Amino acid sequence: MNAVVGLLYPCIDSHLGEPHKFKREWASVMRCIAVFVGINHASAKLDFANNVQLSLTLAALSLGLWWTFDRSRSGLGLGITIAFVATLITQFLVYNGVYQYTSPDFLYIRSWLPCIFFSGGVTVGNIGRQLAMGIPEKPHND
Repeated sequence: MNAVVGLLYPCIDSHLGEPHKFKREWASVMRCIAVFVGINHASAKLDFANNVQLSLTLAALSLGLWWTFDRSRSGLGLGITIAFVATLITQFLVYNGVYQYTSPDFLYIRSWLPCIFFSGGVTVGNIGRQLAMGIPEKPHND
């Protein structure tokens, strides 16, 4: 699934005719991965008074990751789409007993899960874009 997401980002950029040019180097990609790992770790280890605070904090951190390492409309749109679809798939799996959360707080899942999917999508998208840099982009014709 991650490979598909990683391939989607450069394909959408090429299709829209808006090549992604913001911070295109491996050091930036590695920093993005480190921030994603931090966000993921925070979702499991930080102790908040309630899940709403945790969810809002992770949402702000996820948007900060997008703003710092992407800033494209296609990246934002794909990140939101990935978060929505992955959350629906997770809810379906939990509802059918394939997977179970010990303390779900929002429709069978944890409320912060879409934030993790969003930031993961942006991170994998940055990896895919960096890998695609070796492939020349075809010009967009209207």
